Amino acid sequence: MDEDEPITLEITRRTVIETGTTALLLTTLPRAALGAGPLDDAGPPPPPLTVELQINGQSHSLTLDPRTTLLDALREHLGLTGSKKGCDHGQCGACTVLIEGRRINSCLTLAVMHDGQSVTTIEGLAKGENLHPLQSAFVEHDGFQCGYCTSGQICSAIGMLAESRTGMPSYVTEDLTQQPELTDAEIRERMSGNICRCAAYPNIVAAIKQTAGMPT
Repeated sequence: MDEDEPITLEITRRTVIETGTTALLLTTLPRAALGAGPLDDAGPPPPPLTVELQINGQSHSLTLDPRTTLLDALREHLGLTGSKKGCDHGQCGACTVLIEGRRINSCLTLAVMHDGQSVTTIEGLAKGENLHPLQSAFVEHDGFQCGYCTSGQICSAIGMLAESRTGMPSYVTEDLTQQPELTDAEIRERMSGNICRCAAYPNIVAAIKQTAGMPT
């Protein structure tokens, strides 16, 4: 290379972004790590609490870590494994149960928050050998395949039908002055928080419509 030839540097937009990102990481992360203190200094766990839950008509007294979710209390402490742990972030609906008749994602609520309240899981819907009408409709219309989401789908549908009977509108309800009609669009919107990875949605809608006394 000729010593008299000028040296040129090619600076691209990517170079600027990469350099800036690296500088930010080198200057910010060490300070944040030092400010957070030792990673293992989490302090002592909170003392356990006793909670009384009315599960499927039976009273259960549980002594739990107050951070225990209702889903973990049901599955790990009571052996009620019908409620499934899917995403554990409240996005799939597989853990849906009914609390005082209202549907809720049990992975997003703490057991101690429901002291004395009535909780209904999929295990509490049938009366002996007699299935709940919605359970029978799911069987008749083949509203499940792998079955993992089915318990949450059924509990959610029961809560949804109760909501519609009280006149509660949904995002797609056109006339807010009238009782919402459970059209396919209404049902799909109201059940949108429950994911079926097997895509049995048409059969689930048909089962719900039959239970609601509507033509399928």
